[in-house]
Amino acid sequence: MMEYILKNGIVYDPANEVNGEQMDVMFKDGIIVDEVSSDAKVLDVTDKIVMPAGVDPHAHVAGPKLVVGRLYRPEDSRRGVTQKTKVLRSESGFSIPSCPATGYRYSRLGYGTVVEAAMPPLEAKHTHEEIATIPQLDIPALPLFGNNWFVMEYAKDNNIEDIAAFIAAWLKISKGYGVKIVNPCGSEAWGWGMNVHGFNDKAPYFDVTSKEVVIALAKANEMLNLPHSIHIHPNDLGHPGNVPTTLETMDAMDGIKKGKGAAEIRDQVMHMTHLQFHSYLGNSWKDVTSGAEEVAKHFNKKDNITCDIGQVTFDETTTMTADAPMEYDLFKLSGLKWTNKDIECETAAGIIPCIYSKKSPVSTLQWAIGLELFLLIEDPWRVCLTTDHPNAGPFTRYPRIISWLMSNEKRQDMCDNEVHKWVHKRTLLPTLEREYDFYDIATITRAAPAKIYGFTDRGALTPGYRADIAVYDINPNDIDPSKQAADIEKGFDIAQYTIKDGQILVKDKEIVKVKESQNVWVNVKGWEREEQKVIDNIMPFFTQYYSVKWENYPVHDHYVSNPIRVDVEGK
Repeated sequence: MMEYILKNGIVYDPANEVNGEQMDVMFKDGIIVDEVSSDAKVLDVTDKIVMPAGVDPHAHVAGPKLVVGRLYRPEDSRRGVTQKTKVLRSESGFSIPSCPATGYRYSRLGYGTVVEAAMPPLEAKHTHEEIATIPQLDIPALPLFGNNWFVMEYAKDNNIEDIAAFIAAWLKISKGYGVKIVNPCGSEAWGWGMNVHGFNDKAPYFDVTSKEVVIALAKANEMLNLPHSIHIHPNDLGHPGNVPTTLETMDAMDGIKKGKGAAEIRDQVMHMTHLQFHSYLGNSWKDVTSGAEEVAKHFNKKDNITCDIGQVTFDETTTMTADAPMEYDLFKLSGLKWTNKDIECETAAGIIPCIYSKKSPVSTLQWAIGLELFLLIEDPWRVCLTTDHPNAGPFTRYPRIISWLMSNEKRQDMCDNEVHKWVHKRTLLPTLEREYDFYDIATITRAAPAKIYGFTDRGALTPGYRADIAVYDINPNDIDPSKQAADIEKGFDIAQYTIKDGQILVKDKEIVKVKESQNVWVNVKGWEREEQKVIDNIMPFFTQYYSVKWENYPVHDHYVSNPIRVDVEGK
């Protein structure tokens, strides 16, 4: 490792309240430092934007869904093909890029950390094998708990301590980072050809409601002091009239208290993902309207909840989610090819192509709702930039979304000249004039997601943190984002420098080095006796109903790529 000085950059570092100051950033041996020796190498970034490397809080980049998606969508894999070079392997894919392409493309955007948002524990080994083949990034993965048979049984009995022990054990077993919940009870209902249609519906044959499962998991999460809160994909995704379910889900957290250790590093007890898909009023697609104003107003009052948006980008993409009944509904609506994947005793997923068109009234509505939420949610520290990659669009469109957020003029031009007239009839977007600035962009793409996940080593340019840094060829003193949206998109489309753990991966807008990925997982300490008790209790059921032997279920160390283990005192 060497010492470096990023000289005379214009720095945006919200975690340290640095807002566009011209200053030097120094790092040594992979760590940001206060000072370096006279031998330090100088990188002249005069008048260029310097930020911490990006943190994507919710994307689908590794695991069984991705493999199935690539197999059944060869037409997507034929897009974005590049030849190998002396540094890079070949790339392929647009909405479902190959593993190497995923790492390269995030690196070009200036990102250093990406969360894999849905990992079935039964398929965790495969997920980690894919993570190992995605270069350039640190990748935590969130195991799925919301339809797990053991969790639902414990929740029915309000047995919070056993749920906590189960979570602690399963984070070790799957090498996972936190608690993911998808359509609680609904994906289990899909095993019987059904779904739940509200927060108070019960899973068939389990006599437990979605609400009871979510509250139990939230309490257990805080009991363990996990660095991230529960991370929920609520019920009724994508259905007109789902706003009441979304608000009920928020209200369920009113009585949840943060764990003592968790309260020191994060503010929320729930993170709601792809909120755009959960903000629809109306009774059908004929009378559907935006519910963003109502959802944002309620959200603004809840200081213990955070969210990401799932912004539609107007692309042909691939939807994939552990919400199998929703994907079947989408298949019935669109008639496009559909595939389903059930994971025994744990979850169920579906995959289907989706075409978001500016000429489509529904696509326009979804696009507008995402932007409305960005503009109506008051605190940038509580909202993150995502496309729910690849569900609302590929992550490579983040620069375009940034340009929309920074330019009311661009949004108005699109509303008047490019998208369907529903944007004027059924949304508030044409009336919203708010514009994000560079500090806000650094917040929703770096500082906020890092804090939400309880990361204490990234998302900021703090001495002692990892030297994860992005430099963009944008002079904020010489550009008007409101009037130069195209230049903003171009400037964020490829970083001048991307630095990961002090290693220069992108230089002068070209990838010059490939770095192995690292997995980030949480190890709960102090619950070992309770974990073993729970495992002993469930073993007869596991042996009878699972198609794998217990010895083959856990993720062994050799499956995990360069692990970063986060130890948590659970008691």
